[in-house]
Amino acid sequence: MDHMHETNEYKSGSITLGGAVAMGTGVMIGAGIFALTGQIAELAGPLFPLAFVAGAIITSFSAYSYVKMSNAWPSAGGIAMILQKCYGAGAIAAGAALLMAFSMVIAESLVARTFATYLLRPFDMEGGPLVPVLAVAVILFAFLINIAGNRSIGLFSIVMAVIKIGGIALFGGAAIWGSGLGFATEPSAGDSYGLTGFVASVALAILAFKGFTTITNSGSEITEPHKNVGRAITISIALCVIVYLMVAYGVGASLPIEKIVAARDYSLAEAAEPTLGQVGFLLTILLAVVATASAVLASVFAVSRMLTMLTDMKMIPHSHFGMSGPIQRHTLVYTVVIASTLAVLFDLSRIASLGAFFYLVMDMAVHWGVWRFRRKEIGAAGLVLLTAFSFDAIVLVVFTVMKLQYDPTIVVYAVAAIAAVFVFERFYLSRWRAPTDEGMSGH
Repeated sequence: MDHMHETNEYKSGSITLGGAVAMGTGVMIGAGIFALTGQIAELAGPLFPLAFVAGAIITSFSAYSYVKMSNAWPSAGGIAMILQKCYGAGAIAAGAALLMAFSMVIAESLVARTFATYLLRPFDMEGGPLVPVLAVAVILFAFLINIAGNRSIGLFSIVMAVIKIGGIALFGGAAIWGSGLGFATEPSAGDSYGLTGFVASVALAILAFKGFTTITNSGSEITEPHKNVGRAITISIALCVIVYLMVAYGVGASLPIEKIVAARDYSLAEAAEPTLGQVGFLLTILLAVVATASAVLASVFAVSRMLTMLTDMKMIPHSHFGMSGPIQRHTLVYTVVIASTLAVLFDLSRIASLGAFFYLVMDMAVHWGVWRFRRKEIGAAGLVLLTAFSFDAIVLVVFTVMKLQYDPTIVVYAVAAIAAVFVFERFYLSRWRAPTDEGMSGH
């Protein structure tokens, strides 16, 4: 199963370390900052910058599994390869891989709605039918760019990553400097942000970092893959930690917590105006629009590629539905249809919650599989793997408890969807686990 069919124009060694870093940060920054800052502040209160710190710590432990596995078996299969190496081509591996793919599709719809929300802010328009219309429009734009040619996406991702990191860092620095280095997010009388809310907010912070996993799909194309896949993941996470903290502190320095919560879907734009004026507000809007649009583009490419790999690995069924062309063209269509549907049906909060549920379950499956079956073979430390698994479990339980209190319907949707994915895969593949192509020497 190590050999993946070529599904795009990239060849071995065609992606540099910088290109791989750009892919990861391109997905992370679009979703993490513009879409989630306000939602994290709503749960964590004045301590919301620390939620990003906690998310970064947990993500660092989580990345360990992906780095060790990708260094041992660099592959275009990415997460699908990791799960297949641990569990074999059975329902556990296929179901968890599908959860990852769905969480990426959810991220597309999340960022697409964020794009629409920011685009409408200069016109004082909030909500309404234009939000899903514009969200679907940017998803369709990403689809057209993807079918135009994959090689251009790599260069575009690098350029956009540089613009986003530089622009957002400037916003954070200017907001902090303009506010006199103070912090405005003091709780109002009567506000109570407990430990449960803070831990629940970490689930969304983790979601803000999950874009690093797209780098694992670069194993067959990146230069010196046994070294550079892990390096790219590490650098991407480190860059995003710096940028996220600057922006979180910048927002907190500009606005009191109640205003951040009130403007949770466009909090960066709201934070720019008090210290940077109308010009800063409009520039932040422009940066948000560009960043989210490019993140949708990168995510559409990554998801369609992952679904193509799962099809090549015979882990999911495939139907052409009368379409011509290669399989990746078909998976592009499936991706944009699902993402567009989610963008129409759900608001930002519910989309983010679904993504958090799907991603945390998949992430736990990866850590358990690596610990149970491959840790000795790849030289991984069992304590680190179990720590990553435990962190995910704690955050997932607390996040579920919080959502059961305030939005139980989304928990029902998430549980039903996760169960449906694994039941479907069990019927399709007729087994939970299967032998792998090499001995299970990790246990």
